[in-house]
Amino acid sequence: MAKSKPEKAKAAAEGAWGNVYVQRFVQDEELRENVRDALDNARSAYARLTNGKSASKVVMEDKKFQKDVRNAADSFKEASIALRDGRKRKRSGGLGKLLLLAIVGGGLAIALSEDVRNKVLDLLFGKEEEFDYTSTTSPPATPAPTPSAST
Repeated sequence: MAKSKPEKAKAAAEGAWGNVYVQRFVQDEELRENVRDALDNARSAYARLTNGKSASKVVMEDKKFQKDVRNAADSFKEASIALRDGRKRKRSGGLGKLLLLAIVGGGLAIALSEDVRNKVLDLLFGKEEEFDYTSTTSPPATPAPTPSAST
Protein backbone atom coordinates (compact mmCIF):
# COMPACT_ATOMS: atom_id res chain seq x y z
CA MET A 1 0.00 0.00 0.00
CA ALA A 2 1.31 3.47 -0.91
CA LYS A 3 2.12 5.98 1.80
CA SER A 4 0.04 9.11 2.03
CA LYS A 5 1.58 12.58 1.84
CA PRO A 6 1.52 13.16 5.62
CA GLU A 7 3.23 9.81 6.20
CA LYS A 8 5.91 10.68 3.63
CA ALA A 9 6.46 14.06 5.26
CA LYS A 10 6.75 12.45 8.69
CA ALA A 11 9.27 9.91 7.39
CA ALA A 12 11.33 12.68 5.74
CA ALA A 13 11.34 14.74 8.95
CA GLU A 14 12.40 11.74 11.04
CA GLY A 15 15.13 11.00 8.52
CA ALA A 16 16.33 14.59 8.65
CA TRP A 17 16.65 14.49 12.44
CA GLY A 18 18.97 11.54 12.03
CA ASN A 19 21.17 13.48 9.59
CA VAL A 20 24.56 14.43 11.02
CA TYR A 21 24.49 17.89 9.42
CA VAL A 22 21.08 18.73 10.83
CA GLN A 23 22.28 17.62 14.28
CA ARG A 24 25.34 19.84 14.03
CA PHE A 25 23.24 22.79 12.91
CA VAL A 26 20.80 22.33 15.78
CA GLN A 27 23.48 21.87 18.44
CA ASP A 28 26.10 24.42 17.36
CA GLU A 29 25.17 28.00 18.24
CA GLU A 30 28.27 29.42 16.52
CA LEU A 31 27.39 27.61 13.28
CA ARG A 32 23.89 29.07 13.34
CA GLU A 33 25.33 32.53 14.08
CA ASN A 34 27.73 32.23 11.11
CA VAL A 35 24.87 31.26 8.79
CA ARG A 36 22.73 34.12 10.14
CA ASP A 37 25.58 36.63 9.66
CA ALA A 38 26.27 35.34 6.16
CA LEU A 39 22.64 35.69 5.15
CA ASP A 40 22.37 39.18 6.66
CA ASN A 41 25.50 40.33 4.82
CA ALA A 42 24.33 38.72 1.58
CA ARG A 43 20.95 40.48 1.90
CA SER A 44 22.66 43.81 2.53
CA ALA A 45 24.96 43.33 -0.46
CA TYR A 46 22.02 42.38 -2.67
CA ALA A 47 20.08 45.45 -1.54
CA ARG A 48 23.04 47.69 -2.40
CA LEU A 49 23.40 45.95 -5.76
CA THR A 50 19.75 46.52 -6.68
CA ASN A 51 19.38 50.09 -5.42
CA GLY A 52 19.21 51.66 -8.89
CA LYS A 53 22.88 52.27 -9.62
CA SER A 54 24.59 50.29 -12.35
CA ALA A 55 25.76 46.92 -11.10
CA SER A 56 29.29 47.39 -12.40
CA LYS A 57 29.63 50.71 -10.57
CA VAL A 58 28.38 49.17 -7.30
CA VAL A 59 30.69 46.17 -7.60
CA MET A 60 33.76 48.21 -8.46
CA GLU A 61 33.32 51.32 -6.30
CA ASP A 62 30.95 50.64 -3.39
CA LYS A 63 33.14 49.80 -0.39
CA LYS A 64 30.18 48.81 1.81
CA PHE A 65 29.01 46.35 -0.86
CA GLN A 66 32.50 44.85 -1.07
CA LYS A 67 32.69 44.59 2.73
CA ASP A 68 29.27 42.88 2.89
CA VAL A 69 30.27 40.36 0.21
CA ARG A 70 33.59 39.67 1.96
CA ASN A 71 31.89 39.20 5.34
CA ALA A 72 29.23 36.94 3.84
CA ALA A 73 31.87 34.79 2.16
CA ASP A 74 33.90 34.53 5.37
CA SER A 75 30.83 33.56 7.40
CA PHE A 76 29.74 30.96 4.83
CA LYS A 77 33.28 29.56 4.79
CA GLU A 78 33.41 29.24 8.58
CA ALA A 79 29.95 27.68 8.64
CA SER A 80 30.86 25.14 5.96
CA ILE A 81 34.04 24.16 7.78
CA ALA A 82 32.18 23.76 11.07
CA LEU A 83 29.41 21.81 9.37
CA ARG A 84 31.79 19.52 7.52
CA ASP A 85 34.30 18.90 10.30
CA GLY A 86 31.94 19.05 13.23
CA ARG A 87 34.20 21.40 15.10
CA LYS A 88 34.31 25.07 15.80
CA ARG A 89 36.89 26.93 13.83
CA LYS A 90 39.01 29.42 15.64
CA ARG A 91 39.79 32.63 13.84
CA SER A 92 43.41 32.49 12.92
CA GLY A 93 45.80 34.64 11.02
CA GLY A 94 45.38 37.72 13.17
CA LEU A 95 49.05 37.84 14.09
CA GLY A 96 50.11 36.81 10.59
CA LYS A 97 47.99 39.52 9.00
CA LEU A 98 49.36 42.07 11.45
CA LEU A 99 52.94 41.01 10.69
CA LEU A 100 52.32 41.16 6.94
CA LEU A 101 50.78 44.61 7.30
CA ALA A 102 53.79 45.79 9.33
CA ILE A 103 56.24 44.47 6.73
CA VAL A 104 54.36 46.04 3.82
CA GLY A 105 53.98 49.32 5.70
CA GLY A 106 57.66 49.37 6.63
CA GLY A 107 58.66 48.64 3.05
CA LEU A 108 56.49 51.46 1.76
CA ALA A 109 57.84 53.85 4.38
CA ILE A 110 61.41 52.99 3.38
CA ALA A 111 60.63 53.29 -0.31
CA LEU A 112 58.74 56.57 -0.07
CA SER A 113 60.59 58.52 2.62
CA GLU A 114 64.22 59.51 2.18
CA ASP A 115 64.61 60.30 5.91
CA VAL A 116 63.40 56.83 6.93
CA ARG A 117 65.55 55.23 4.25
CA ASN A 118 68.66 57.08 5.54
CA LYS A 119 67.92 56.07 9.14
CA VAL A 120 67.55 52.41 8.15
CA LEU A 121 70.78 52.49 6.15
CA ASP A 122 72.56 54.15 9.09
CA LEU A 123 71.29 51.43 11.42
CA LEU A 124 72.31 48.63 9.08
CA PHE A 125 75.67 49.89 7.84
CA GLY A 126 76.67 52.54 10.37
CA LYS A 127 76.79 56.28 10.06
CA GLU A 128 78.08 57.53 6.78
CA GLU A 129 81.15 59.70 7.05
CA GLU A 130 80.70 62.95 5.29
CA PHE A 131 83.74 64.53 3.78
CA ASP A 132 84.62 67.07 1.17
CA TYR A 133 86.97 65.84 -1.48
CA THR A 134 89.68 68.17 -2.64
CA SER A 135 92.15 67.07 -5.21
CA THR A 136 95.84 67.34 -4.35
CA THR A 137 96.96 67.06 -7.90
CA SER A 138 96.76 69.72 -10.52
CA PRO A 139 95.29 69.07 -13.89
CA PRO A 140 97.85 68.06 -16.50
CA ALA A 141 99.42 70.96 -18.30
CA THR A 142 98.52 71.28 -21.90
CA PRO A 143 101.57 70.98 -24.14
CA ALA A 144 102.72 74.14 -25.82
CA PRO A 145 102.00 74.27 -29.49
CA THR A 146 105.01 73.32 -31.54
CA PRO A 147 105.94 75.57 -34.43
CA SER A 148 105.11 73.91 -37.62
CA ALA A 149 107.93 73.46 -40.07
CA SER A 150 106.78 75.20 -43.14
CA THR A 151 109.63 76.22 -45.39
